[in-house]
Amino acid sequence: MAEAKPRISILEYTGKATIVSFTDEKILEETDVKALQESIMSVIEQDHRITLVLDFGNVRYLSSAVLGLLIRVLKRVRERDGELRLCGISPKIYEVFKITRLTKTFDIYKDVESAIKD
Repeated sequence: MAEAKPRISILEYTGKATIVSFTDEKILEETDVKALQESIMSVIEQDHRITLVLDFGNVRYLSSAVLGLLIRVLKRVRERDGELRLCGISPKIYEVFKITRLTKTFDIYKDVESAIKD
């Protein structure tokens, strides 16, 4: 049975960025996506002008609903004058971003270190 809430890890770098790492390998279920939305939106609400880095280093599979979630997250971050950066995306998932042209929508970096550079 799948867990109801995906595990995320939040690391804060004062003055640079708030980094959210996904610890689950698969984000497929609707309940997972809803739980992620609640978790990520609560992080966004804590800081005006947040620089949020979402680290997909552990993620190997995700549903199309996650792409919709990322667009909602981007919209909310921009409403708060912040920045959203994605990193650690596997080549297979990156292909989905390319096909859907989301590479033009999101700032995508190789890893956390390059994502937090000014």
